[in-house]
Amino acid sequence: MDNRAEVSAFLKSRRGKITPEQAGLPTYGQPRVPGLRRVEVAMLAGVSVEYYTRLERGNLGGVSDSVLDALAKALRLDGTERDHLHALARAANAGPARVRRPKKTAVRPSVLRIINGLHDQPAYVRNNRMDILAANPLSHALYGEVLEQKPANTCRYAFLDPRATRFFPEWERVARDAVGALRVEVAKSPYDRELSNLIGELSTRSDAFRTLWGAHDVHAFTDGIKRFHHPVVGEMELVHESLDLPGDEGLSIAVHSADPGTPSSDALQLLAGWAASQDRSAAVTQDDTGN
Repeated sequence: MDNRAEVSAFLKSRRGKITPEQAGLPTYGQPRVPGLRRVEVAMLAGVSVEYYTRLERGNLGGVSDSVLDALAKALRLDGTERDHLHALARAANAGPARVRRPKKTAVRPSVLRIINGLHDQPAYVRNNRMDILAANPLSHALYGEVLEQKPANTCRYAFLDPRATRFFPEWERVARDAVGALRVEVAKSPYDRELSNLIGELSTRSDAFRTLWGAHDVHAFTDGIKRFHHPVVGEMELVHESLDLPGDEGLSIAVHSADPGTPSSDALQLLAGWAASQDRSAAVTQDDTGN
């Protein structure tokens, strides 16, 4: 990915979202394009127009943290957007040799033991490209359609599999968050070829992805509520948590759970029972065939 192009597009998109009224600036009733002008952003950030113009052209080389923070305040960036701006600056100052991150393809046995020990909670390990690298049995039961893919990738499923809009009742939010998370990863790993290939594939094959990608919004997976329509047990509303693995840069564990005593908790228990019955049926079939 071109870091300068990413910086330029991100700053322009954020500038276009802020109205003068939100920034506390007078308008005097004159017609104007949506968003702030460069001169207004420069004034709010306490830098010269020439200097801000240089930044918006994508040149973050040598920019101090204090200037980035002032710019984030002027553009009213939230925490994820501010972190994204700092990540873009780090990539601009580091160069390819330092920002290229090691690719993680294997999950450590101790991590596998953790997710497999969660018998009543779907849990899986994903990398920065949203590939599912390992999943416990209940996660296999929940994400069966996703895991049919090789490699299994939640973004590819969301945008390229027609079943995704039924599986995710809030598909629009899921799609927006997924694109925002990929945008964050691009800033952290601009020279990740597999990440670039995934974005190129989705941009080519999905109009929805291409539109969302062009918005330059960012998102960080932490916690929240996710709704599912499972083909076997129906509607579920699950709490999800995302935990980074400090020893494996770029990998994280995603865990889903249901609040006790809710219909979603009952559905999750039903799903666990269904998954166990499927395993028993498979075992009987293998015995009957002599395998």
